[in-house]
Amino acid sequence: MPSISPVKVLDEPNRKVTSHVTKEHFPANFQTEAVGVKQPYDAFLVLDVEATCLQGTGFDWPNEIIEWPVCLLRWNDKSLKGRASRLEIVDEFRSFVKPTWRPQLSPFCTDLTGIAQAQVDYAPTFPKVLKMFERFLAHHGLIHPKNGRPLQRFCWCSDGPFDIRDFVVKQCFISNVPMPSWLRGDVLDVRKVVSVWAAMNKASDTQQMNAKYPPSYHFRSLKIPQQLRSLALGPFQGRAHCGIDDARNIARIVIELARRGIRLEPNTPINPKRRWQWMGRPGEVLEYCLI
Repeated sequence: MPSISPVKVLDEPNRKVTSHVTKEHFPANFQTEAVGVKQPYDAFLVLDVEATCLQGTGFDWPNEIIEWPVCLLRWNDKSLKGRASRLEIVDEFRSFVKPTWRPQLSPFCTDLTGIAQAQVDYAPTFPKVLKMFERFLAHHGLIHPKNGRPLQRFCWCSDGPFDIRDFVVKQCFISNVPMPSWLRGDVLDVRKVVSVWAAMNKASDTQQMNAKYPPSYHFRSLKIPQQLRSLALGPFQGRAHCGIDDARNIARIVIELARRGIRLEPNTPINPKRRWQWMGRPGEVLEYCLI
């Protein structure tokens, strides 16, 4: 791959420039299976939550998480020097979550996610799901079972920054619980990695045509089916906006990035103290701010 100048990423839905990515993120052998680059993380937690929603509302709405699905990925070829290229799904966690602020799902939400009212009515609340998932992490040796302290280096992955940056932060506020220490920290935005790579490939194809102009490119981020096509992974498997199906497809993408020699590490900051105008006291939603 030729030398690449910084690329500006347009993040959805606000379409703002969010980062610069340079050629060292993508090795010369990105198109073929890599011998293995040094990978700093031992495991990856691919998360894709589903949340309550109303037609016409956006990310400023006090969405409540109603599905918590995670795919756990580990290396099966990591050398003593930390080089690896083969990831695999070793386990999954999935739980529906009972909303408490507005427990009744909208018809739009049910149609979008496929989650039925009965599935959330009989589900545990978010604090209970966090406890269940904490036991899952401890079972796999990722955190200490008593104090939650990380025992291995693991990285959260999501399609865009929205799952943790928006939904988890809002849900912790609504449930009046602190964000667990094992959930804090930056995340690997998979969409950003693939979108940058796709734009760079397209740019390199037309480099000679645009030789007179500075090689700086604006582009929109790719959704999961578009990412799969860009990496020649075939169609989306399962139902779109089913959290566990989304997570499994994102995991396919992460596995392919590793195979192609991409160094997998966080690229997006998360602010656990982020606030929205509808937030009152901890756990209080100011409904008059939603009008």
